[in-house]
Amino acid sequence: MDTLVTVSTILAVASVTECVLWMVLAIRAVREWRCALFIADALRLPAIPLPLLTVVIPAHNEELMAPNCARSVLASDYPALELIFVLDRCTDGTRAALEPIAAADPRLRIVENSSCPADWAGKCNAARVGADNARGELILFTDADTYFDPRLLRASVQLLRSRALSMLSLFSSPTHKHWFEMVVQPVTSLMLLKLFPMKRANAAMGRRPFANGQFMLFERAAYQALGGHAAVKDDLLEDLAFARRMKRAKMEQGVAVSDGMLVVSMYDSWKAFQTGWKRIYIESCRRNPARMRKEAFQLLVIVVAIPVIRTASVVLAAIALLNGDSLDAGARAFAVGALAVGIAAPAIRLATLAWIHRTASFPVWSALLFPGAAIAVARIFFHGARDLNARTPVRWGGREYLLEPTNL
Repeated sequence: MDTLVTVSTILAVASVTECVLWMVLAIRAVREWRCALFIADALRLPAIPLPLLTVVIPAHNEELMAPNCARSVLASDYPALELIFVLDRCTDGTRAALEPIAAADPRLRIVENSSCPADWAGKCNAARVGADNARGELILFTDADTYFDPRLLRASVQLLRSRALSMLSLFSSPTHKHWFEMVVQPVTSLMLLKLFPMKRANAAMGRRPFANGQFMLFERAAYQALGGHAAVKDDLLEDLAFARRMKRAKMEQGVAVSDGMLVVSMYDSWKAFQTGWKRIYIESCRRNPARMRKEAFQLLVIVVAIPVIRTASVVLAAIALLNGDSLDAGARAFAVGALAVGIAAPAIRLATLAWIHRTASFPVWSALLFPGAAIAVARIFFHGARDLNARTPVRWGGREYLLEPTNL
C-alpha cells in the first residue's frame, strides 16, 4: 500500500497543476471581463452630433439571412443612415428577397457585383465596391448573417468618437441554434481570445492588433488613408490585416463587447463550422503550421494528458485508503491529500468554465462537455496545419485560395 501512496502522490502533481491552471484562467477571465469595453456603456455618454453613416454588407448567396439583417439595420435609431448590400456573384434569390425592403425604404441600395479580380479575395472586392458607392463620413463593414439591436449603431459611433478612434470593432454574440454552437463554439471563442486577449487588443502600449470582420466601423478618412480594401485585397481575414496595418500606421483602434447587441449566426452545419474556424485559425496563426500544432498540443495536454494522470492518482489513492489498514499516519495523509486535490481539480475547472459560459451567454450546461469540445477544436488546428503543409486550397465565398505556410 505504501507503494500505491507513493505513486499516487507523484501523479498528484498533475492534479495540482490542473488546479493552478484553472485558477489562473479564472483570475485572467475575470480581469479580462472587468477591463473590457462594453458597447452598451456608450449609450450613457453625452450626446454628440451623429454624421451620415454608411453600412456596407457584402453578400454571397444570402437569401435566407439578408432580409432579417437588412430589417434590423434599418430599424436602428441612428438618424442619418444608408445601407448598401453588395450582391457578390449571387446565384440564389438574395436580390429578390431584398427588393421589397428596398422598395419600402430608400435608405437601402442594392449593388450588383458580377466579377472578382484574380488577385482579390471575394469579400474584400465586394466590400471595396460598397465603399466606392458609400456617401457616409463613417463606413461600417458587416456581414449578412448579423442582427443589430436598434441602439447598436448610435452606441458604436458614440464610442468611436468619444475615444477618438479610427476604427472600432466588436466581439459579437453567437446564436445557439445548433449543437456545435452551444458545445464547441465556446472553446473556439476561448482559443481566439487566447490568441488575441481583449486587454491587449485595447492596450495603449504593446497592443496586439485585432478586429472582427463582422463589425468594423471606420472613420472614412482613416479607411482611405490605409488604402481601403485594396491594401488587404488578398487576405482571407481582412479584419486582422486591417488591424495590423493600423498598428503600423499608429492609428487608434478599439475592440468592444457587443453583449447581445450584435448577434451573428455564423455557420449552418458542422462541416461549415469546421471549415470556417480552420480558416480563422490559419490566419490568426499567420499561416504558421508549427504554431497551429503547438496550440493543438496544448489543448490536448489540458483536456487529455493531465486529466488522465490526475484520474490515475485519484484511483490509486482511493485503493490505498480502502485497503490501507496498515498505512501509517503519514502515508494516509498523503493519500487523502492526493484524493482531495484530484477531486478539487475538475471541480475548479467546471466552476471556471460555468462562469465563463454564463458571462459570455453560452449555455452553462455545455461546460460539462468541454473535454470533447476541446478535442474537436484541437483537430481543427491539426487539420489547418496539415492543409498548409500539403498546400491544400482553402475554399471560401465561392472560391479556392492556395495559402503558403510561413514561419512567422
